[in-house]
Amino acid sequence: MVKFEFDKEYILENGRTRLSPLGLDHIESLRSISDDSSIWTYFLENGQGAENLSKYIQAAVENRKERREYPFVVYDKKSNAYAGMTRLYEWNEDLRTLKLGHTWYGTQFQGTGLNKQCKYLLFEFAFEQLEAFRIGFGVHGENARSLNALASVGCKKEGTLRDFLWKVDGQARTDLILLSILKREWQETIKETLRLKIIH
Repeated sequence: MVKFEFDKEYILENGRTRLSPLGLDHIESLRSISDDSSIWTYFLENGQGAENLSKYIQAAVENRKERREYPFVVYDKKSNAYAGMTRLYEWNEDLRTLKLGHTWYGTQFQGTGLNKQCKYLLFEFAFEQLEAFRIGFGVHGENARSLNALASVGCKKEGTLRDFLWKVDGQARTDLILLSILKREWQETIKETLRLKIIH
């Protein structure tokens, strides 16, 4: 059975983007694009500003050492620049399940098709290299952009954790929306559908 080797340097790459393991050396490369409050609106963490970003990345790197998650830094070949971050986490080797999230991109990379490129590589890696059966996602109930983006790459809504999070205003509660994509869905339709989207 294939193992998720957290110490291994996984590189996921195509003609548009490269996902490589996040390191402390990426702090400076990501600092300018992370310094936008709109990126962090729906996050429990806050990577805005040099100090916050350093703590954010240090925590992600430490979580990899503890085998809790595997953070990737996203490089956009079209712009020749680092574009953001994403993570695989909560890997369960017995059940062959994991989650994908903590994804963010600088505002100049949003809506460019980069997210679909990254999701294709991550789905391919999870289902075909790790032999996972399921990828799960959790999205803040007010985050329409992320919900639409996940739907556009084939993820299906499967549940709601009611009043699980604070609303953006911090004065009331909102839901956590649960979504997923399954290996059989990837094999049967989503892989080809998404492949056709990213080649245009």
